[in-house]
Amino acid sequence: MSKQTTESKDLSLALDIRLINVAEYHCMADAGVFHPEERVELIAGQLVKMAAKGTAHTVTLRRINRLFTCLSFQIEVMVQIQDPIVLDDYSEPEPDFALLRLEPREYIDAHPTAADTYLVIEVADSSFKYDSETKAKLYAQSNIADYWVLDVVKRQLHVFRQPSNQGHQSEVILTEDDSISPLQFPEIKISIQEMLAPF
Repeated sequence: MSKQTTESKDLSLALDIRLINVAEYHCMADAGVFHPEERVELIAGQLVKMAAKGTAHTVTLRRINRLFTCLSFQIEVMVQIQDPIVLDDYSEPEPDFALLRLEPREYIDAHPTAADTYLVIEVADSSFKYDSETKAKLYAQSNIADYWVLDVVKRQLHVFRQPSNQGHQSEVILTEDDSISPLQFPEIKISIQEMLAPF
């Protein structure tokens, strides 16, 4: 590690970081602080730039959306793509995909919360470490019981369950030849290969 890097790290540890809460984040967005094409999300009180999406990420998300939209007529849920979920006063991530409880007004009065969320899926290429560590812990601390990270590089699904303050207590890794059921809807079987972009 270089001297400059060490000094920067020591300085950041010494600083008293001022966290941003969800209400302030919304005010910033309303005031036009962010460029229209700038993609950020609020994670633990800090603004985090969202990774650019590669083609495999885009195709995979499109396939997940199509698959779950068809299933939503059977299990009465709302499908949400890359939109906010309020986890607490300091975190409002925008997961790639979420299954939400039906809400008659379609959450026009406020963004859905963790309590409204049955399943969260993040599609990971370059973001795998962040999605499976930082975000996984955040979702666990907010009691998201079913969190999936679909690794489009290794073509594997990481299934995180049994949330606690320390993180999810269960992580199962499935291959594209496997299938899975959402925790809340065990009657539904989903082929992992169907979610992944074709070769």
